Amino acid sequence: MNTYEKLQDEACKDGIEVVDYPFESERIKGLYCDGTIVIRDNIATTTEKACVLAEELGHHYTSVGNIIDMEYTGNRKQERQARLWGYNRSIGLFGLIRAYEHGCKDKYEIAEYLDVTEEFLENCIACYRDKYGILTIVDNYIIYFIPHLTIAELI
Repeated sequence: MNTYEKLQDEACKDGIEVVDYPFESERIKGLYCDGTIVIRDNIATTTEKACVLAEELGHHYTSVGNIIDMEYTGNRKQERQARLWGYNRSIGLFGLIRAYEHGCKDKYEIAEYLDVTEEFLENCIACYRDKYGILTIVDNYIIYFIPHLTIAELI
Protein backbone atom coordinates (compact mmCIF):
# COMPACT_ATOMS: atom_id res chain seq x y z
CA MET A 1 0.00 0.00 0.00
CA ASN A 2 1.53 3.33 -1.07
CA THR A 3 1.41 6.56 0.96
CA TYR A 4 -1.57 7.92 -0.96
CA GLU A 5 -3.57 4.75 -0.34
CA LYS A 6 -2.65 4.84 3.37
CA LEU A 7 -3.86 8.44 3.63
CA GLN A 8 -7.06 7.54 1.77
CA ASP A 9 -7.60 4.68 4.21
CA GLU A 10 -7.01 7.03 7.17
CA ALA A 11 -9.49 9.52 5.72
CA CYS A 12 -12.10 6.81 5.19
CA LYS A 13 -11.74 5.59 8.78
CA ASP A 14 -12.38 9.16 9.95
CA GLY A 15 -15.48 9.46 7.75
CA ILE A 16 -13.84 11.74 5.18
CA GLU A 17 -14.73 11.14 1.54
CA VAL A 18 -11.89 11.55 -0.98
CA VAL A 19 -12.98 12.25 -4.56
CA ASP A 20 -11.02 12.80 -7.78
CA TYR A 21 -12.25 15.76 -9.83
CA PRO A 22 -11.25 17.44 -13.12
CA PHE A 23 -10.71 21.03 -11.93
CA GLU A 24 -10.69 23.58 -14.74
CA SER A 25 -8.11 25.76 -13.02
CA GLU A 26 -4.54 24.43 -13.05
CA ARG A 27 -3.92 26.28 -9.77
CA ILE A 28 -6.25 24.05 -7.75
CA LYS A 29 -4.83 20.71 -6.67
CA GLY A 30 -7.23 20.00 -3.84
CA LEU A 31 -10.05 21.40 -1.75
CA TYR A 32 -11.69 20.46 1.52
CA CYS A 33 -15.32 21.15 2.44
CA ASP A 34 -17.58 19.57 5.07
CA GLY A 35 -15.98 16.15 5.32
CA THR A 36 -15.13 15.81 1.64
CA ILE A 37 -11.71 16.21 0.04
CA VAL A 38 -11.58 16.75 -3.69
CA ILE A 39 -8.27 16.10 -5.47
CA ARG A 40 -7.32 17.03 -9.03
CA ASP A 41 -7.79 13.89 -11.08
CA ASN A 42 -4.80 14.40 -13.38
CA ILE A 43 -2.01 14.84 -10.83
CA ALA A 44 0.89 12.95 -12.35
CA THR A 45 2.14 10.86 -9.41
CA THR A 46 0.69 9.20 -6.34
CA THR A 47 3.47 10.90 -4.37
CA GLU A 48 2.16 14.35 -5.31
CA LYS A 49 -1.43 13.23 -4.70
CA ALA A 50 -0.39 12.08 -1.22
CA CYS A 51 1.14 15.50 -0.49
CA VAL A 52 -2.07 17.25 -1.58
CA LEU A 53 -4.20 14.82 0.43
CA ALA A 54 -2.05 15.36 3.55
CA GLU A 55 -2.60 19.11 3.38
CA GLU A 56 -6.33 18.72 2.77
CA LEU A 57 -6.56 16.36 5.74
CA GLY A 58 -4.85 19.13 7.67
CA HIS A 59 -7.76 21.39 6.75
CA HIS A 60 -10.20 18.79 8.03
CA TYR A 61 -8.43 18.57 11.39
CA THR A 62 -7.45 22.23 11.87
CA SER A 63 -9.59 24.63 9.81
CA VAL A 64 -12.94 26.20 10.58
CA GLY A 65 -15.26 27.87 8.07
CA ASN A 66 -14.55 29.19 4.59
CA ILE A 67 -10.89 30.23 4.39
CA ILE A 68 -10.56 30.64 0.62
CA ASP A 69 -10.06 34.44 0.80
CA MET A 70 -6.42 34.89 1.77
CA GLU A 71 -6.91 38.63 2.34
CA TYR A 72 -7.84 37.84 5.95
CA THR A 73 -5.05 37.15 8.42
CA GLY A 74 -7.10 34.50 10.20
CA ASN A 75 -7.55 32.57 6.95
CA ARG A 76 -3.83 32.72 6.21
CA LYS A 77 -3.10 31.41 9.71
CA GLN A 78 -5.52 28.52 9.21
CA GLU A 79 -3.92 27.74 5.85
CA ARG A 80 -0.48 27.66 7.47
CA GLN A 81 -1.79 25.45 10.28
CA ALA A 82 -3.29 22.97 7.80
CA ARG A 83 -0.03 22.84 5.86
CA LEU A 84 1.96 22.35 9.04
CA TRP A 85 -0.36 19.48 9.97
CA GLY A 86 0.31 17.92 6.55
CA TYR A 87 4.07 18.42 6.89
CA ASN A 88 4.08 16.86 10.34
CA ARG A 89 1.95 13.94 9.13
CA SER A 90 4.02 13.24 6.01
CA ILE A 91 7.51 14.27 7.11
CA GLY A 92 7.89 15.49 10.69
CA LEU A 93 11.10 16.03 12.58
CA PHE A 94 11.41 12.31 13.22
CA GLY A 95 11.00 11.63 9.50
CA LEU A 96 13.95 13.91 8.81
CA ILE A 97 15.94 12.02 11.43
CA ARG A 98 14.95 8.64 9.94
CA ALA A 99 16.08 9.86 6.51
CA TYR A 100 19.42 10.93 8.03
CA GLU A 101 19.83 7.55 9.75
CA HIS A 102 18.98 5.85 6.45
CA GLY A 103 21.90 7.69 4.84
CA CYS A 104 20.02 10.23 2.73
CA LYS A 105 22.45 12.96 1.69
CA ASP A 106 20.36 15.57 -0.13
CA LYS A 107 16.79 16.83 -0.53
CA TYR A 108 16.14 14.53 -3.48
CA GLU A 109 17.09 11.43 -1.46
CA ILE A 110 15.16 12.63 1.61
CA ALA A 111 12.04 13.31 -0.48
CA GLU A 112 12.27 9.93 -2.15
CA TYR A 113 12.82 8.13 1.16
CA LEU A 114 9.84 9.89 2.79
CA ASP A 115 7.68 9.51 -0.35
CA VAL A 116 7.01 13.24 -0.74
CA THR A 117 7.75 15.63 -3.57
CA GLU A 118 10.86 17.80 -3.40
CA GLU A 119 8.62 20.88 -3.47
CA PHE A 120 6.61 19.58 -0.48
CA LEU A 121 9.86 18.86 1.39
CA GLU A 122 11.26 22.32 0.62
CA ASN A 123 8.02 23.97 1.76
CA CYS A 124 8.10 21.86 4.92
CA ILE A 125 11.67 22.92 5.68
CA ALA A 126 10.75 26.58 5.14
CA CYS A 127 7.78 26.18 7.50
CA TYR A 128 9.96 24.49 10.12
CA ARG A 129 12.53 27.27 9.69
CA ASP A 130 9.81 29.81 10.44
CA LYS A 131 8.62 27.79 13.43
CA TYR A 132 11.93 26.69 15.00
CA GLY A 133 14.41 29.28 13.73
CA ILE A 134 18.00 28.27 13.08
CA LEU A 135 17.79 24.83 14.68
CA THR A 136 15.93 22.47 16.95
CA ILE A 137 17.07 19.55 19.07
CA VAL A 138 15.08 16.34 19.05
CA ASP A 139 16.16 13.44 21.23
CA ASN A 140 19.85 13.00 20.45
CA TYR A 141 19.82 14.94 17.16
CA ILE A 142 20.25 18.55 16.15
CA ILE A 143 18.40 19.68 13.04
CA TYR A 144 19.68 22.86 11.42
CA PHE A 145 17.34 24.74 9.09
CA ILE A 146 19.71 27.65 8.39
CA PRO A 147 21.66 28.01 6.15
CA HIS A 148 20.28 24.72 4.79
CA LEU A 149 18.93 21.45 6.16
CA THR A 150 21.63 19.65 8.11
CA ILE A 151 21.12 16.88 10.66
CA ALA A 152 23.74 15.73 13.14
CA GLU A 153 23.75 13.29 16.00
CA LEU A 154 24.72 14.77 19.36
CA ILE A 155 27.49 12.96 21.13
